[in-house]
Amino acid sequence: MTTSTTAIPAGITAEQRADFERDGYIIVRNVLSTEEVAHYTAAIDEVYAAHKAAGALGPDGQLHKLSAVASCPPLAGLASHPTVFPLVWSILGWNVHIYHSHLDVHPTVTERTPYRFEWHQDGGRQNRELETNPRPRLSVKLAFWLSDVSQPGRGNFQVVPGSHLTNRIDGPPRRDMQWPAPEGAIEVCANPGDVVFFDRRIWHARSFNYSDITRKAAFFGYTYRWVARRDEVPAESAEYTPIQRQLFDMLDAKTVLDPELSGDHAWGHFPEDVPLHGYLKENNLLDPSYPPLQP
Repeated sequence: MTTSTTAIPAGITAEQRADFERDGYIIVRNVLSTEEVAHYTAAIDEVYAAHKAAGALGPDGQLHKLSAVASCPPLAGLASHPTVFPLVWSILGWNVHIYHSHLDVHPTVTERTPYRFEWHQDGGRQNRELETNPRPRLSVKLAFWLSDVSQPGRGNFQVVPGSHLTNRIDGPPRRDMQWPAPEGAIEVCANPGDVVFFDRRIWHARSFNYSDITRKAAFFGYTYRWVARRDEVPAESAEYTPIQRQLFDMLDAKTVLDPELSGDHAWGHFPEDVPLHGYLKENNLLDPSYPPLQP
């Protein structure tokens, strides 16, 4: 189920941008049709079944599998889904790739697990080594919900709205020390087919799934092509669109004929060779007033 690039609409709305900049996340309802939810759920179920047969599941039968498309090729259609991918380039611009993705299956938690303070910002050492306050955004994520998390306690995405603009929150001296949830924390409720778009800096965590519904989701993290990729590159496929090949780091840098310059391809120095730039230019979606969308 590969997404056609010709269907991409014209970017984030003014209301969505205002909400995103204020809260650090937005919910986009009914992105996936019932058929799409069934398609992607079946694909993840196959991966889960293979890991179960191999005895490779985590506690309580959990699966947190990195490199979503390399691990589950049918998920490629989510990477540039026409309803929500425009949110990504509207914020980050055209010189982007997927640096980190994962699929998740979390069955019912049968026993209370030892406490661990899991609130965090994405980015790892970025949050130690960058000196500004707030630190730069650098990346965003799309979370595709395939299971019903319309009620709290189902493994919901938890956030502190507006916390993307602060570098720290109160936390315990040790992560195994009981500590109250951050002030203002909420569980984001979503239906199958909904998508949460969020800033990597927002303080977030996952709630435990104490319901009888198995939590299933796929997450895609986007950043600039000059930031190192954590994901594995997927296997070749003739079905990938040019923009998907860009997102999966499958562009041929040899299109830059000067060998001394070919390593600069990911820096965006050759926009004419970057498929997303070409698409946005062709459809008059580049915005000279917004630096990431300038040529």
